[in-house]
Amino acid sequence: MDTQLSHVTQQYLNEFYQILDTMIQRMTNVDITTSISRNFILQMIPHHEAAIEMSRNLLQYTTNIELQNIALNIITSQNQSIEAMLRALDRCSTIVNQNTDIVNYQRAYNSIIEEMFNNMANAPISNNIDINFINEMIPHHIGAVSMARNALRFDLCTELIPILNEIIRSQSIEVQQMRVLLATLENQT
Repeated sequence: MDTQLSHVTQQYLNEFYQILDTMIQRMTNVDITTSISRNFILQMIPHHEAAIEMSRNLLQYTTNIELQNIALNIITSQNQSIEAMLRALDRCSTIVNQNTDIVNYQRAYNSIIEEMFNNMANAPISNNIDINFINEMIPHHIGAVSMARNALRFDLCTELIPILNEIIRSQSIEVQQMRVLLATLENQT
């Protein structure tokens, strides 16, 4: 990296990397059971919590109204998703999958999160915090969409299916919004 980072950017990044480290720890330390529904919920909750914390971190620094709106929407929608998953957790934990499905689900999950963690940790950085956030959040959202699609390949509790479909829908839309905004911001620098 050629650019020396400002103190403010460094503060933002320090918090981001702390959030990322916590998310990695929590997502990789879920006790795997015979219920893919349960496993998914307990893996996705820390993922959502990280998005909320990343958005709160951004809101301390950004003056970009469009990005503020995206971050506020992430906070609202992912809090709602966490609440829905927690309401479904007890019932969903009773849905048991075959061992081969557990292995196939977990293998794909591990591949998805490894790529997501790598892309987030190695996102390009600059003194533009807005661009940094987008470069970090796009792979985070892509990871969520991939995790949801992976889970949908298997037998799940019925309460979980609309939650997964909403993750795919809403986060795909936000990825497109962030890509458009990123192109605009990069053209301004």
